[in-house]
Amino acid sequence: LLPCVVLALPRTKTGGIQRRVQWGVEDTAGGGGRIRKAVRVFSSDNIYSNIMGSKHGKPVLREEDITQLASTSGLDRKQVEDHFNGFRTEHPDGRMNKKEFKSMMSKALPKKDASKMEKHVFRVYDTNQDGFIDFIEFMVVYYVMADGSPEEVLLKIFRIFDINSDGVISKKELTRLVKDMYGMIQSESPETASQEMIAKSAFAEMDKDVDGKISTAEFISACLNQEEFSRILALKCVDIFVQDD
Repeated sequence: LLPCVVLALPRTKTGGIQRRVQWGVEDTAGGGGRIRKAVRVFSSDNIYSNIMGSKHGKPVLREEDITQLASTSGLDRKQVEDHFNGFRTEHPDGRMNKKEFKSMMSKALPKKDASKMEKHVFRVYDTNQDGFIDFIEFMVVYYVMADGSPEEVLLKIFRIFDINSDGVISKKELTRLVKDMYGMIQSESPETASQEMIAKSAFAEMDKDVDGKISTAEFISACLNQEEFSRILALKCVDIFVQDD
């Protein structure tokens, strides 16, 4: 239960996420419907309102926030409140800023990789793009990464690639992301292809309609269908949220 909710990124245990994210194992016949449904439900992150309540200038969890978090995360009411209190102890104004997030990223990744990836991962959490991460946003990501379907997890990962948050991935954005995460890829596979080869191949795998941009549905489909370079990039991003047993 949220082993790192205060001290580090909410990285679920390896068994938790990898049992659910079996790339390509799910039957993708008719999968377009599942993908479209996932995009419709999660692209606007409307599971929760992402607007924290306040009382006398201090952050509070509203009743509807507690009910939603408890019903979707598997935590009971007291656990939700306890985790919120822990989050508020570390972040008295109820929000985590980019400097605090940077400090947390440095605990999850080697310093060199953390400095390059922190801004990309921050986008996954900061769904309302206000420059802060509040408790609701924090918990939504944890819930999806710990218990979400493969499609739901990939929708969150998509935000890492969508640098300007316009809902699609351009060739320029994919090239930039590959450059920033190349050290992570190379650390496990020293003989891996060049940055240029990975970016070019992954883009070709994902951009099925060859319109010069990658939609959420195309991104999810390429990863679930085990397209070689798409899978490598997606799983490497998932690793950021996973801690070994």
